[in-house]
Amino acid sequence: QVQLVESGGGAVQAGDSLRLSCAASGFTFGSYRMGWFRQVPGKEREFVASISWSGGSTYYADSVKGRFTISRDNAKNTVYLQMNGLKPEDTAVYYCAADPRTSVYNPTYLYWGQGTQVTVSS
Repeated sequence: QVQLVESGGGAVQAGDSLRLSCAASGFTFGSYRMGWFRQVPGKEREFVASISWSGGSTYYADSVKGRFTISRDNAKNTVYLQMNGLKPEDTAVYYCAADPRTSVYNPTYLYWGQGTQVTVSS
């Protein structure tokens, strides 16, 4: 059974940092592209970042480039999202996702986690 379990969300002040984690199980993690998305109630889910199966390629939304860093540890079946310089507009539920297709630019993902809330106050 495939599971993606996000953790690390919380309530912080603007300018603070958070690191989200996503623990994966039930599939061959090291062969899957991983991504982070976020969603605000009433809005469509938004792409944040993606990383190739090896970690050698990454891709970021313009809104987070230079502030967020995606990484992965294939030995731990875990993908991370380091978020620095958080802004109130980063407030959302953050989801991790997995897909076997290789391109970090592919917007389609097969498996999704349940999400973790990030709230940034000014």
